[in-house]
Amino acid sequence: MTEQKYWIRDRLWLNTALAEKVLAGFIRDAVETTRSTGVVVGLSGGVDSALAAALAARALGPAHVHALKLPYRTSNPDSLSDADAVSEVFDLVTTTIDISPMVDIYFETLAEGEVDKVRLGNKMARERMAILFDQAKKLGCLVLGTSNKTEILLGYSTIFGDNASSINPLGDLYKQQVWQLAQHLNVPQQVVDKRPSADLWPGQTDEDELGFDYTSADEVLCLMFDLGLSPDEVVEQGYPASIVSRITALEEKNRFKRRLMLIARLSDSAINLDREIPRD
Repeated sequence: MTEQKYWIRDRLWLNTALAEKVLAGFIRDAVETTRSTGVVVGLSGGVDSALAAALAARALGPAHVHALKLPYRTSNPDSLSDADAVSEVFDLVTTTIDISPMVDIYFETLAEGEVDKVRLGNKMARERMAILFDQAKKLGCLVLGTSNKTEILLGYSTIFGDNASSINPLGDLYKQQVWQLAQHLNVPQQVVDKRPSADLWPGQTDEDELGFDYTSADEVLCLMFDLGLSPDEVVEQGYPASIVSRITALEEKNRFKRRLMLIARLSDSAINLDREIPRD
């Protein structure tokens, strides 16, 4: 049992130099293929957006990476200072847009009284993405995604919010691989070490909300998604049944978020169901 756990942890080890080269090439190719001028990225102060920005700066040069800080009035001030630290290390020019007026006027207009914090968080995520896509249109850029593989598989994201983007260099990296690559690229240590949080409400952390730690999630998801083990087989490897059950339930419940437009079939070649036109 213990040996199996160590083995799966070894599988999650990342060749960071090779990953940097491949992902920087991915970003560069996407920008060149679409004849874009660069990328727009929301810089939250977290490790995922920091890593995405760092990769883009390596791929394109800092002048072609437009970083936006998009705080809400309840955002942790440390998020802004950590974003500033990232921009300083990678020589990025940042723009700050306070999303509070846009979000608040929506709920005030509805006159609903106290708003559910999850709905508020979803609105914030979608408002940020709307701004990023608008800025990308203005600048002739692509929107750079920042969701990692763990978040995508768990559905720990807002559909058409933080899970929307033009390209995503992190989508095949589990969370601990994000940490590994961030260390390799010299992302500020306080950003790498901080407890992961979407900063959607005061005191919110990813792991508290999910009900398990990212290390367990990465290992369980890798066993099921990459290696094809059933939940029962994962439990046999020594993982608590309660955690495996919750991870499985989240993956199944939120699977729809990974599917772009569920289209009803009428023809023999429905989009997203059958053939796709090659991109290149």
